[in-house]
Amino acid sequence: MSIFGTLLGRILGGGRKEPERSGGMTPTAVAINAARESVAAQQRQQQQRTGATPAVRPAEAKSFQQVDIEPVLDGLAAQSDQKLNWRTSIVDLMKLLDMDSSLQNRKALAKELGYTGDMDDSASMNIWLHKQVMTRVAQNGGKVPANLTD
Repeated sequence: MSIFGTLLGRILGGGRKEPERSGGMTPTAVAINAARESVAAQQRQQQQRTGATPAVRPAEAKSFQQVDIEPVLDGLAAQSDQKLNWRTSIVDLMKLLDMDSSLQNRKALAKELGYTGDMDDSASMNIWLHKQVMTRVAQNGGKVPANLTD
């Protein structure tokens, strides 16, 4: 799987690779389920207010719902032993998702996403990478805070 594919999977539902906790769910899975339940509750409340019926059956709705990444990643950050700022740092985002955040791996991710700048200018590359990752997460079903995408 590609580096971005792994990152996307971990944000939108794959979770971090870690041993199971009590209840059989990783903290990532718990955070993702909580975010999905919140979206479903909001949809039910709106449905009750408007009296509208859903356009898709509940079994189909799950595949169409966006995952709000903010509570998922904030939840992981709260559980981390490190202070990680996923909102601005690609390195911290990758660490939060239990991924290799080495310069070599970030260069591979940059190449995968089509970076054309100077890969030896890691600061510029990292800024570009973070924006690209957030934009592409949004394009692939993630609800990303508006200030994090172009």
